[in-house]
Amino acid sequence: MNQLHTPKASRNQETGRLSFMDSVSPQRSGRAARGGLSRRYARRVKPSTPMFISSPCTFPTVPALKKTALTVISAALLSTFVVSPASAVGKDASDEQPKPPAGMSKVGGELLGRAGTQVKLGPDAPVLPKDLTGRSWIVADAESGQVLASHNPHWRLPPASTLKMLFADTLMPALQPKTQKYTVKDEDLANLGEGSSLVGVKEKLTYTVHDLWLGVFLRSGNDAVHVLSSMYGGVPKTVDAMQSHAEELQALDTKVVSPDGYDAPDQVSSAYDLTLFARSGLQKADFREYCSTADAQFPGAEKDGKRESFGIQNTNKLLTGAGGVEPYKGIAGVKNGYTTHAGNTFTGVAERDGKVLLVTVMNPSSEKPHAVYDEAADLLDWGFDASGKVTPVGELVPPKSAATGTGSGKGSTATPGNDEGQNGPAQSAKAAASEGGGAGGAGIALGIAAGVVVLLAGAAFLVNRRWPLPDLVRRLPRR
Repeated sequence: MNQLHTPKASRNQETGRLSFMDSVSPQRSGRAARGGLSRRYARRVKPSTPMFISSPCTFPTVPALKKTALTVISAALLSTFVVSPASAVGKDASDEQPKPPAGMSKVGGELLGRAGTQVKLGPDAPVLPKDLTGRSWIVADAESGQVLASHNPHWRLPPASTLKMLFADTLMPALQPKTQKYTVKDEDLANLGEGSSLVGVKEKLTYTVHDLWLGVFLRSGNDAVHVLSSMYGGVPKTVDAMQSHAEELQALDTKVVSPDGYDAPDQVSSAYDLTLFARSGLQKADFREYCSTADAQFPGAEKDGKRESFGIQNTNKLLTGAGGVEPYKGIAGVKNGYTTHAGNTFTGVAERDGKVLLVTVMNPSSEKPHAVYDEAADLLDWGFDASGKVTPVGELVPPKSAATGTGSGKGSTATPGNDEGQNGPAQSAKAAASEGGGAGGAGIALGIAAGVVVLLAGAAFLVNRRWPLPDLVRRLPRR
């Protein structure tokens, strides 16, 4: 199994020390940046279902009976190619795409459990972008939790390194202060999967928790994940904690097997769940800092009594503009991933004119090299343009403790099967306002200074409208 971006048989990411420019790639001349002015959506959406146009068959030298026989055989062969089932994971060997299961979770609304694209366009709403090829995707308002549109959002698929959002959201509160130091043992790195993405953690060297989180978010380093897991009490304890936290967040499509997102039997999540993880994590200031950091310095070896360092850059190309991808204006994280079975996955958060949107795209079938970023950017553009012009098709449910107001994580699960948003953050906010709910909990994605606009019951979510970063992209100083 290979993880992340370099197409090699033995490893999909170079693990040597990186050198790169101090600043992210400049905007290409002559083109507007991603996420600037809204695009026009006058074009029509192409049908996603293959269309077969029949024409007369001619067999000029074949007798009539043989013509009929050959026609029947040809039709049978064609139907075989059209309806044969495809693998549930991984890139397809043919043009066929795998089908989502007939019955999917309805957490967040009945429409979210249906197969296919779900959107309710108003009279002035733009049509969805054409050529969306992700097996699953979702675009939602990060503050209200309203789902603007979705496509198979509860399809359980391999998540790749986007699962690291759940890892960070689970462990970050426990591994404090972030200045604490840890000396890496041999056994901490003993069970890394072949082809893992690495930041360059070395045995017998000492790192701070802050260093290791930079390795997780910027380089998607499985080595950093395993060291942090050791600090927490070991990989099995970490996996159990992640699963429990997923259940608290009502991310019921998720099964955690490895803490780093490395392909493992039965390890799955969904676009819906990954969006819940991002929304929860973005309440934490440290999480926001790391996922929005474009580049930084990472500790290297000791030489002549002095600790060296080397540069690392975030693998999120919509954040950095690396590899020819146009940086998205207003982007501030969150996490991308790739494995052999998961394909490319991405969850992002962006702000425009006071509106904050979350988007997740899983495993596009397009052969374009940066399809996951292109499709995520197109969905964000559409979402900002469509905001207020569509009827939500569902909602991002609050955690159990927020839904019940107990803060204990033992509350009832979200009520599925309602696509009118009656169990979501907006309703909880109204309840909290009327009851004078508490003010604990960290701010959701995004707040530097502005006042709270949504407060969920149970003191779980404080949602701030503004971002914590002046330019939305952090570049940490060299050591």
